[in-house]
Amino acid sequence: MVAMVVAEPSAPRAARAPDRRPRIVLLDVFGTMLQVTVLRSRFVDVGRPEHECDLFFARALRSGIALTLAGPTRPFVLHAREALRSTTGHNLSEEALDHVLDGLHSLPPHADVELALVGLARARIPVYAFGYGSTDGVAAALDRAGLRTYLRGIVSTDDVGVFRPAARAYLSVCRQLHAEPERTAMLSVHSWDVHGALRTGLVGGLATRLEGGVPATIDPPHAHATRLDDLVERLIELPA
Repeated sequence: MVAMVVAEPSAPRAARAPDRRPRIVLLDVFGTMLQVTVLRSRFVDVGRPEHECDLFFARALRSGIALTLAGPTRPFVLHAREALRSTTGHNLSEEALDHVLDGLHSLPPHADVELALVGLARARIPVYAFGYGSTDGVAAALDRAGLRTYLRGIVSTDDVGVFRPAARAYLSVCRQLHAEPERTAMLSVHSWDVHGALRTGLVGGLATRLEGGVPATIDPPHAHATRLDDLVERLIELPA
């Protein structure tokens, strides 16, 4: 006889937010605002092939997301360090690991980010960077990229102890900012991130420059565009 596997109940799905212009925007940092691929040169510096950079970052996010399913998880920097060890075959010294990870604090911005932030500023919509890692670490990275001046503030998954796309991550930040989820937008190049925000009742905006389109496996975002500045323009055009 074949045993039946019963899935554990998931968090209840929130109603979809209406198609309305957001009052607050949360903006993903790594990949959306900052160019993570620049870390490839640091892999070469320590004698590793540059293609390991992409696998390293995917593993760091995967670990945090997967372990969040079991409850509160560890800070992002620990997941990143362990992902870097495993990706490089445990062959790097602590100094070499530091050299690669320090690069997360000096990533250049994508070309469309400042234009997007200017657009939101003109529309008088406050923007908060929603990053992985410590708030101080994210702030340092955005300072060096010259983007901090456009931001109302910075929030981080480390502050709530869970990784996106868990509902608690988005809702905790909304409570922290005294923001209504249905009038708060999550903008990202990661479709799973936008999907998580949509399922939690936030407005979702997907910039498709990373994935090339809107995957059929996610809920349709309220707005999407290849470039982040075009995405912002479409969100601003939604009814107030």
